[in-house]
Amino acid sequence: MLSINNKTALLTSQGIQTLLLSSALMIFATNSAVAKNSDTPIRFAQGQISKTITGKLSPKQNEHWYKFNASSWQYIVINIAPLAGTAETANVGVLQMPNGTQDGTKGGIIYQGCLPATGEYRLRVARNLMVTQGKTAGYTVEVVVLPKSASESLCEYL
Repeated sequence: MLSINNKTALLTSQGIQTLLLSSALMIFATNSAVAKNSDTPIRFAQGQISKTITGKLSPKQNEHWYKFNASSWQYIVINIAPLAGTAETANVGVLQMPNGTQDGTKGGIIYQGCLPATGEYRLRVARNLMVTQGKTAGYTVEVVVLPKSASESLCEYL
């Protein structure tokens, strides 16, 4: 049987562990919200299906996030290419779906297919850390999102 002092120490230890875990979860949630709020929006003008974005990552910056809204069963193509006049290319692209899953690859067409859900999509453009020399890394990203009417025939058999 535990003495009063041992019970108090045990309860105090459990309380501290709970407090630390709660603090860590709040910090993670806050950082996630801040990260999403700092994403650069991609806005398509009325009737526009393609948007080209150019950007640069400073030598100490590894990634940049963009966001856009789209509907399920819209066909999309995302292509990353070098930006002329920069020492390196940020050629890693990842598309994060509204449910948190993600898909992507290095360089060229990083995603092509029918979108699985309606909502906010996040696009991460990053430098390839395996080959970086720590210089400015440029990129050109083309995002093509077809309207649902044009996507039907491409998505109907998936």
